[in-house]
Amino acid sequence: MSKKHFLEFEQPIAELEGKIEELRYVQNESAVDISDEIERLDKKSQQLTKDIYSNLSPWQVTQIARHPQRPYTLDYVNDIFTDFEELHGDRAFADDLRDTKERAARNFGMSRPEGYRKALRLMKLAEKFKLPVFTFVDTPGAYPGIDAEERGQSEAIGRNIFEMAQLEVPIITTIIGEGGSGGALAISVADQVLMLQFSVYSVISPEGCASILWKTAERAPDAAEALGITAHRLKALGLVDKIVSEPVGGAHRDPRAMAVSVKRALSDALRQVVDLKPKELLQRRHERLKSYGRFVDTRER
Repeated sequence: MSKKHFLEFEQPIAELEGKIEELRYVQNESAVDISDEIERLDKKSQQLTKDIYSNLSPWQVTQIARHPQRPYTLDYVNDIFTDFEELHGDRAFADDLRDTKERAARNFGMSRPEGYRKALRLMKLAEKFKLPVFTFVDTPGAYPGIDAEERGQSEAIGRNIFEMAQLEVPIITTIIGEGGSGGALAISVADQVLMLQFSVYSVISPEGCASILWKTAERAPDAAEALGITAHRLKALGLVDKIVSEPVGGAHRDPRAMAVSVKRALSDALRQVVDLKPKELLQRRHERLKSYGRFVDTRER
């Protein structure tokens, strides 16, 4: 069991849980029974966590979405699916490794062009065998390096969006952490989009937005507020179909319970589209895409 990592705004929780651990150590090392006090503090910690997490700012939600102990894609794959077999390569250049735990080796979730081409190749393979496609989004964005640009990063992202819009099998996307920019869009054109309660989804990172608007990343909290990147905001705008509730304190506090909730949500989402014929599925998907950005002109005519 790894040591809990607490974010800055969680310090009151960290202090209380530190006291609980000290009391447990005392009880284990002595004959003194302080179980009632430990239970009282446990309940206090639970309530404090609920109170803090019920009033989070968009920037605090962003920090949770990036939490180093938050479950990654393979955590969900291992808990939800059976007979998982990883397929490799884009058949053009490389594999673009994406093991969720080896973050440095996997470029911190930032795919290169071959990663998007690999994803598209496998989605087309699923279409060939009439299998539904599930994508899990957790990326700050596509890799911005010169080598990625030389190999056609923008084309790879655009090609994925174009092809996914025409894929004749159901697509279910789940935003499980940070859904950033075109890097996220390239695997999230879907018939149903789910979003974990404390995940974020945006056209640019708060730091990137702040650097453009105010010439300093220090105003990222202001940018997060303005961008409307939280699940409830995006659900209200019609960009997300369902918000999947997280355990008290976030998905990292109870990954197994989170996986159970995600599995249930995926089953419900698939049930809504699995029986649609390809023509109906594509018509529904295209209408959905065209509805993005719709507004009502309230000016007097």
